[in-house]
Amino acid sequence: MTNKNKSHSTRAEASRKIVYQPPNYLEAPKPKVDGIKYRWVRVSAGGEDDSQNVSKKRREGYEYVRADEHPDFDAPTHETGKYAGVIGTGDLVLAKIPTELSDAKKEYFEQKTERQSRAVDADILKEQHPSMPVHQRRSSSTTTGKRKTEFSEE
Repeated sequence: MTNKNKSHSTRAEASRKIVYQPPNYLEAPKPKVDGIKYRWVRVSAGGEDDSQNVSKKRREGYEYVRADEHPDFDAPTHETGKYAGVIGTGDLVLAKIPTELSDAKKEYFEQKTERQSRAVDADILKEQHPSMPVHQRRSSSTTTGKRKTEFSEE
């Protein structure tokens, strides 16, 4: 490879196509302490306080994340009212919960779902007739993150 070819390939690598990504309005800072998870919590809907949801989340163990906990993170913050100083945008505030408690909650609901599925299966199977057996085929999947959507430029 000559010097001319080497400089040409380096320049081509340096001028790669820039890909635009829209801003993520629900970006949250990373917890500074291990064993903590963050989640956005709805505090109002349609301009009305959602005190039922707020109360439920507080009883589950969520606490609000204040802006002074993350001075290096440029986040929208509620300026006034009962959520003053809390990281939030619109009708959402950022809340934290211990990972151990979050995992226990997840396990509880997984077990509850499993019990309900078994109960439905038992009800269906007790109604089956030997001449028309019931076959159950189930599958479930969970996806998280962004979906890659492709749009044609026409």
